[in-house]
Amino acid sequence: MSTKGRFTSSTLRHSALLAAMLLVAPLTALAQDGRASTGSPETDRLDMSGMDHSSMQGMEHGAMSGTDTASMPGMDHKKASTKPDAMQGVDHHGGMPGMDHGAMSGMTMGPMQGGGAPPNARSPDYSDGIGYGSMQGMEMLDNAPYGMLSIDQLEAFRGRGANGQAWEIEGWYGNDLDKLWLRTEGERSSGKVEDADLEVLWNRNVATFWGTQLGVRHDFGEGPSRTWAAFGVQGLAPYWFELEATGYVAASGRTAARLRAEYELLLTQRLILQPEAEINLYGRNDPARRIGNGVSDLQFGLRLRYEVNRQFAPYIGVNWVRRVGTTADYARDDRQPVLDRQIVAGVRLWF
Repeated sequence: MSTKGRFTSSTLRHSALLAAMLLVAPLTALAQDGRASTGSPETDRLDMSGMDHSSMQGMEHGAMSGTDTASMPGMDHKKASTKPDAMQGVDHHGGMPGMDHGAMSGMTMGPMQGGGAPPNARSPDYSDGIGYGSMQGMEMLDNAPYGMLSIDQLEAFRGRGANGQAWEIEGWYGNDLDKLWLRTEGERSSGKVEDADLEVLWNRNVATFWGTQLGVRHDFGEGPSRTWAAFGVQGLAPYWFELEATGYVAASGRTAARLRAEYELLLTQRLILQPEAEINLYGRNDPARRIGNGVSDLQFGLRLRYEVNRQFAPYIGVNWVRRVGTTADYARDDRQPVLDRQIVAGVRLWF
C-alpha cells in the first residue's frame, strides 16, 4: 500500500471522530445545565437530611430580603411558587428528617370562647340578690304549711227505720310530707247522736299520692264510748279511685277495720256523680253498742251534685245500708231493718 493511501484513510478517521465530539459536547452541556437548574427532589432531600430545623426558631423571613440570590447558583426563583398546587405530593412528615417538632410546643394560641363571666353578668338564679318577698306560696322547698277543711257530706236522710241527719268531715294541716289529719262521721236521729266517731291521725307521705296514718279513734253515741289506736294508709289509686284502709286496736283486746273507696264521675264540668262504698269489720261482739263480730255492715251510696263553684255544691242521692251477721241479729231484736234504703239531700263544702 502506498503512503498516499495510508494518509487518506487516517485523515478520514480523525475527521469523523472530531465531528462526533462536536455533536455530543452541546448535548452534555445542556443536560448538566438542566440538572443544576431544576434539581431533583431526591437530591434536595439528601442535601437537607442533616439540617436542624430547630435552629430556625424565631427566624424572620424578612431577614432574607438582603440575601444575594446570585450566591445561590442554579436556583430558579421563578419556580419557587407559593401556590398550594406547588406543594402537592410533599411528604410533610417523613420528607424532612431531623426536624424538631417539639420546639413548637411553646407556641401560645390566641383567645378562644369561654373564660370568666363579665363583671356585670347576672346571678345564676336571675335573682340578683333580691328575695322572694312576702308573697305566700313562693316557697319551693316542700316545707310551706297549709291546710284544708272539707265537709264532704252534710245531709238529711229519710229511711225505713228513722229520719235524721248525717255528716262526714275531714281536714288537715301541714306540709307535703307531714300532716295532722282530722276525720269524723256519724248519724243523729230523734234529737240525739246514735253512732259517731272522731279520728286524729298523723299522715306521713311515703309515695306519690299515698300516705301512712297513725293516731287514735274515739267512738261515741249510744252505748259506752270506745277508744282505739289507729293505723292505716290512704291515697289515690290508678284511675282516680280514692282508697282508705285503717285498722284499729283497743286496750281490751278489741280489733276493728274499715275499708272505704270512692270515685268522682264527671258528667259535665259541674255535674258530678260520686259513688262510695264502705265496709266495717270487728274482731269480737260488742252487745253494748249493738255490733257483732266479723263483717258488721256494708254501705253503698250514690250522690249527684252540682258545683255552683268548687267550694259549694248541693247534692241529692240514695244510700243503702246492709247489716250482716250478729249485727243484723241485733237490728232484728231492736226492730230495725236489716237492709235500709235512705234518700239523702245535702251540701258539700270545702275551705
